[in-house]
Amino acid sequence: MKYLTPNWPAPKHIKAYTTLRSSWGASASDHTDEPSMQRLQALLNLPDKPIWLTQTHSTTVIEATPENNGNEADASFTYQPNRVCVVQTADCLPLLICNKQGTYVAAIHAGWRGLAGGIIEATLKNAPHPLNDLVIWLGPAIGPEKFEVGLDVYDAFIREHPASRAAFTPSAEGKWLANLYALARARLSDLGITEIYGGDFCTYSQQDLFFSYRHDKSKTGRMASLIWIAD
Repeated sequence: MKYLTPNWPAPKHIKAYTTLRSSWGASASDHTDEPSMQRLQALLNLPDKPIWLTQTHSTTVIEATPENNGNEADASFTYQPNRVCVVQTADCLPLLICNKQGTYVAAIHAGWRGLAGGIIEATLKNAPHPLNDLVIWLGPAIGPEKFEVGLDVYDAFIREHPASRAAFTPSAEGKWLANLYALARARLSDLGITEIYGGDFCTYSQQDLFFSYRHDKSKTGRMASLIWIAD
């Protein structure tokens, strides 16, 4: 296996993938060099160069256009065929999104800061309505048994979204185990989105498949999650 393909009911002309540790991996700084790009192109038969983001754990969303390539953002979207939206992760949660008509796609990089700040909500402001026409895939992230966080993370969610409390399990004193998948699902459900798939991997535990920033003490590569509308 060289990559993951979402198990979701997207239209056939929607192409979506997440690379694996064994097939393609680059650091946050060298993903756009020519050898990395050639490997990614060969692996996935991309229709064009991806629109890369400079990810900062923000709630900034940009349209996937050549002019925006390399801009600071943590999500991108497009209605244009063959424009490749991409995010990089290594414990954070990648979300790939399309509508049932196959005329819109988006990719989100959601770490805890982005989720708490509203990166999902900010991205879907640009989505076609009704939002219950969207299909979501939750890509590989650190699992709920491995993501221990402190009071600052817990408070950041509970302050703005009390229902998030259900996604935290008390651990050591002043510590909780946070479920990124459940946190994302709660936000999506609040928007009326019910077709949510994926969310059954753990980047920390499944070292044969994934890079993990926390497991590897920050010295690690990144997976790429990509989506586009094929013409």
